[in-house]
Amino acid sequence: MATTPQGDGALLVLQGVRKAFGSNVVLDGIDLTVGAGEAVVIAGPSGSGKSTLLRCVNGLESVDGGDIRFAGRSIPNAGREIYRLRSEIGMVFQQFHLCPHRTVLENITMGPIEVQAVPKRRAAERARTLLQRVGIPEKADAHPADLSGGQQQRVAIARALAMEPKLMLFDEPTSALDPEMIREVLDVMRDLARDGMTMLVVTHEMGFAREVCDRIVFVDAGRIVEEGPPEEFFSGAKSDRAREFVDKIIHH
Repeated sequence: MATTPQGDGALLVLQGVRKAFGSNVVLDGIDLTVGAGEAVVIAGPSGSGKSTLLRCVNGLESVDGGDIRFAGRSIPNAGREIYRLRSEIGMVFQQFHLCPHRTVLENITMGPIEVQAVPKRRAAERARTLLQRVGIPEKADAHPADLSGGQQQRVAIARALAMEPKLMLFDEPTSALDPEMIREVLDVMRDLARDGMTMLVVTHEMGFAREVCDRIVFVDAGRIVEEGPPEEFFSGAKSDRAREFVDKIIHH
């Protein structure tokens, strides 16, 4: 298990990050450091700012204060640099956001070809390798409508991996799936973590968090209340708010 990284060796550093929508303060001074190869789960009640935090890391939302540094560079709020940095940060959403009129292979190769100018043949070879990795190599020529929800989400993961990101963000990747499809997506994420992919995951799947992640960061009302290794969090949460959260999960 990785330990909380310090200093210049960190891949991702958030310092005093603030974000508000009108008078609603969603992130209120977030300080977070993630090291290369670390799998971190962001946990907390609905509306606590978890998804907004990921969207700020990926530059989909601008921050109102503080700084986010990725691979030693500040993530800007606008401009061409944000698109270049975003190509190094893969993101998987609750919904799959696949292009319905393109095949699975075309969905996966679109980014590398159009953004990174990867030759079509090489992009297709890598896409087929990734489909093998996520367990659906036979679906290359299918369209999204022909796939189950779990298969679509695995395609979305392969699409993000096709850009060869340094960091993967997962925003409730199983929340739109039927229970029997959740495991197949979590299995892919487990394999990524074991292979050393740096991951920041928002999820309510606490079994996954306990088994796979290096650290749980508990967020409430836009602030990090506490963080620590999974067993420490589940067996000895220090704050009343985190203990209440854990108790609800255990007795759900």
